Amino acid sequence: MDNRYGAFAAPELHVPAQGHGTLDGLSFAVKDVFAVAGHRSSAGNPYWQRSHPPAEKHAAAVSKLLRAGASLRGATHTDELMYSLGGENFHYGTPENPRAEGRVPGGSSSGSAVAVASGCVDFALGTDTGGSIRVPSAYCGVYGFRPTHGTVPMEGVIPLAPGFDTVGWIADRPEVLRQAGEVLLGSGSSGRRSRQQAMAQVYIPVECWALVGSGYAASLAQGLRRIQGSVERSAETELAPEGLAAWMDVFRELQGAEIWATHGPWIEREQPVFGPDIAARFAWAAMLSGQDHSHAKALRGDIAARLRLLLGEDGCLVLPTVPGPAPQRGGDLRQLEQNRSGAMKLSCIAGLAGLPQITLPVSGPGGLPLGLSVIGGYGQDQRLLSWISKVWLQ
Repeated sequence: MDNRYGAFAAPELHVPAQGHGTLDGLSFAVKDVFAVAGHRSSAGNPYWQRSHPPAEKHAAAVSKLLRAGASLRGATHTDELMYSLGGENFHYGTPENPRAEGRVPGGSSSGSAVAVASGCVDFALGTDTGGSIRVPSAYCGVYGFRPTHGTVPMEGVIPLAPGFDTVGWIADRPEVLRQAGEVLLGSGSSGRRSRQQAMAQVYIPVECWALVGSGYAASLAQGLRRIQGSVERSAETELAPEGLAAWMDVFRELQGAEIWATHGPWIEREQPVFGPDIAARFAWAAMLSGQDHSHAKALRGDIAARLRLLLGEDGCLVLPTVPGPAPQRGGDLRQLEQNRSGAMKLSCIAGLAGLPQITLPVSGPGGLPLGLSVIGGYGQDQRLLSWISKVWLQ
């Protein structure tokens, strides 16, 4: 396995296809949080790896792909316990961004994005809780998909915050992204019907576009116009009357409380060493334990209801995936948090409402990768994947 960009935590991990199907001949990698029989996952931290046994069987998503004809080639690096969006790992280093030299790959599915962007595999599995598929895909110039919450089983995947966790996937071609999606999402009758239909309404959330860094809006607007040309109606809208910062705060509070409930007992028992940024986040999450989160939960429910009603079955939001290109590697903690906050104001939207989101690669000034996203209605995953794979290839 070619590991020149440092994408792989376990490049030697190979599992041949276990059947034949639509993924015959394709290869995929898995973020090192997916169970692979006989493999001991690290979750980006050596203390986790030492304190957990090897997997007895494959994760459900891995088994689906193997049965459809794909072969597994390597486990990829992740940020520690998936609690970051940058991709810089204190213990294992930082995978190199193949399409933006000297810049971070994004996280926490850093290795998965780099494995795809460098051509090592056809597609890769990752997880997305707060943006961990979408952000690295945008930074590395590839396609990424976060599904409707709960549509792809998390069985055999190390959790972060179960109320937000999703299995996501990354590819360098929209057709491969769609093919993998059909296998992972299943193909019931509603799925077959939705694949034949296009989106009819594009909503452009003005406060999301206002976050785009200077000099990048024009490149992203070209992609927006391409999408607008394929729908019947397009209109600007105010998405978050409370403000995206308030939405992000709700997301961070509820996510942080779930994270500590999920991993707090292990942290207190094992006393693992974390990188400074990850340690600070877990310390903050610990303070949320036992607090009253009823207001945040109520606002999340209201946001989800509003967004699902707005989009229905055939509406979509088009917005920047992140405010700009990948930051330079080696930033200080303050810069890391600023970058993370900017990305989360955009990535929290789909997370709060449990909606499917695809990020599309756009070439920015100087060839730097940017990301343009489309968020679809609840449960409209296959419609979104099929429609975009056609629109983006026209």
